[in-house]
Amino acid sequence: MTGRETVVVTVIYLQGLESVGLGEQVDVSIKELPVSYVKTQQIIAEIWKTLKPKFVIHLGIARGSSVVMVEQTGKNRGYRDKDVCGFCPERHCCMETGPERLCSVVNMRAVSKQFQKAGIDVIYSGDAGRYLCDFAYYCSLYHGQGRAALIHLPTSGSLASADTLVPLLQTLIQTMLAQHVQSQHAGMMTADSAADKLKYSLTSSKDI
Repeated sequence: MTGRETVVVTVIYLQGLESVGLGEQVDVSIKELPVSYVKTQQIIAEIWKTLKPKFVIHLGIARGSSVVMVEQTGKNRGYRDKDVCGFCPERHCCMETGPERLCSVVNMRAVSKQFQKAGIDVIYSGDAGRYLCDFAYYCSLYHGQGRAALIHLPTSGSLASADTLVPLLQTLIQTMLAQHVQSQHAGMMTADSAADKLKYSLTSSKDI
């Protein structure tokens, strides 16, 4: 990719992330995804086609949860719950030609362990559910060849506070991006230098 490298982040409600950013070299913009299978699929495909992002991060809400969950895989089938339009995907799947599951290139277990060592409840998860969050995640993993992540955010407990969650989310995203860059460069760069060398564009989602 030539010129500015971009990372697209679909965010639920944390517009505070637009203010704090991801570093001096990071451009932040907002993109909202509707609670619609068809529109979500179209928007994500267009994001990958037109913006050609280096990485896509989706944020979803884990209702009733008090921890942050980092999702390793997206599932292709089992989408039986209707969206706000009363629609269910044909054959209950995301991509008919796609594999049953796709994994992020980021090692989410390693990310989780790094934050847990610091006493922060960032939990590894291998099942993102079967609704719009998982559906959108699989779409990005499919179009981006694994260059995507899904973070489920809490709705209760101390981490649900915007004052706590926004800076945590900022660090968490930077950690994922740094790991991705390090893997591409055979571990030759530190997390800080990786963040310094790349410029990103950040978009967010209203609700998935």
